[in-house]
Amino acid sequence: MKPATILLFALPMLLTTAAWGEDIREAARTAAADRAAALQEADEAEARILNDRAALTAEVERLEGQHAVLEREITLLEGQIAAFSARRERLSEEWSHRELEFREISGNVRVMARELETILTQSLTSAMAPDRAERLKPLLAKGYFPDIDDIAAMVDLFFDEMRRTGEVGLERDCEFVDRAGELRVGPVLTLGAFTAVYRAGGEAGFLQYVPAEQRLFALQARPGLGTQRKLKRYLDGKSASVPVDFSAGAALRQLTHRTNLLEQLRAGGPIVWPILAIAVVAIFIVIERILFLNRVRGDTDRLMGAVNDLAAQGDWDGCTQLADKYQGRDWPVVSVIRAGLAARHEERETLESVLQEAILRELPRLERFLSVLSITGAVAPLLGLLGTVTGMIETFRVITLHGTGDPKLMSGGISEALVTTELGLAVAIPIMLLHTYLSRRVDHIVGDMEEKAVTLTNVIQKEQRREAQGV
Repeated sequence: MKPATILLFALPMLLTTAAWGEDIREAARTAAADRAAALQEADEAEARILNDRAALTAEVERLEGQHAVLEREITLLEGQIAAFSARRERLSEEWSHRELEFREISGNVRVMARELETILTQSLTSAMAPDRAERLKPLLAKGYFPDIDDIAAMVDLFFDEMRRTGEVGLERDCEFVDRAGELRVGPVLTLGAFTAVYRAGGEAGFLQYVPAEQRLFALQARPGLGTQRKLKRYLDGKSASVPVDFSAGAALRQLTHRTNLLEQLRAGGPIVWPILAIAVVAIFIVIERILFLNRVRGDTDRLMGAVNDLAAQGDWDGCTQLADKYQGRDWPVVSVIRAGLAARHEERETLESVLQEAILRELPRLERFLSVLSITGAVAPLLGLLGTVTGMIETFRVITLHGTGDPKLMSGGISEALVTTELGLAVAIPIMLLHTYLSRRVDHIVGDMEEKAVTLTNVIQKEQRREAQGV
């Protein structure tokens, strides 16, 4: 290769090398400057770090002091926490016991408030003070704890009710519903919690308290004239006695449900009339028998004594005339004596048979209608039982058609069943007693006849023996 060519190629390379050397120097100067700046920044940073370290050391020391204080406070608080925890446990235990007592007190107060509400609601005196029960509503609220004022108010209501129920009060302008269903205002007399009396115009009567309405209603049935007169005299201050219903209205309510005899008989149905017919027949029989037996029951002892005296004298004609004299009185004993006197010449056995025959002839008219009376006494309860059966059949028929929802529908059959049984027994019992009484009267008369027959037989036999001894 030629030198010129070599030079041509080497010249750019030389120029490049020179420029690069200049750059290195410049870079070295820059690096030195940067290093100086970095060293200055490092010195400054070191100074700042040293300053910060002192501050941090001071802060650490301060925080360590605070930490020590907090540690002491924590230890103190932990002691207080332990003391408070023990106290809380003790207080919790005490509260558990007291809470049971408080709940028991609250429950007792609520129970008494409920009882008092019932008393006030049912009390007749609430018609004059209907707002008393409203004061008990807070005590009856669930979860409400009564205080001493609530208990004092309840006690006041108790004493108020006791005072009202123990006094006779007259409310001049009291509202009540009269017998026509109209609201009226007038004087109302209260006799404790038992009876309330009103006076409207010339009418005086009793009032009934209805708790649901908290109002007084006049009874539909007016009291008797004697009772009204007593009420008016008491209201006018002319009498110190007044009728009082101590059942608190229960007895007075019976006045509105009381039925007369005719209504009870109608409730018994058609079976009642045969029973009444039996009663009428029995009454006529008893009256007839009593009159008859009183007529045929005479002073037979005096008659028999006179016959004995005449027989002792042998005056048999006189005995016959005496018996004929008493024949008009229709005494059965006279018929027996006449038959014995007619057969005085017969043997004892024949005479006794004649007397017995005479007694038997008198029995039919003595025992007349007694068998009928006995039958009526037996048939009356059977008819009552028949009415009971028909009434129960009617009751079951109503149940089949309408069910058991309305008791009033079944009352007709039940009334028929009970009324017929009652009436049948009411008729049969006196009939049986009177039948027994009349039978005893007949037995007494028959016994009297038998006694006189035996006495006459002995007298005749005695006189026959005396006559035989005299012959």
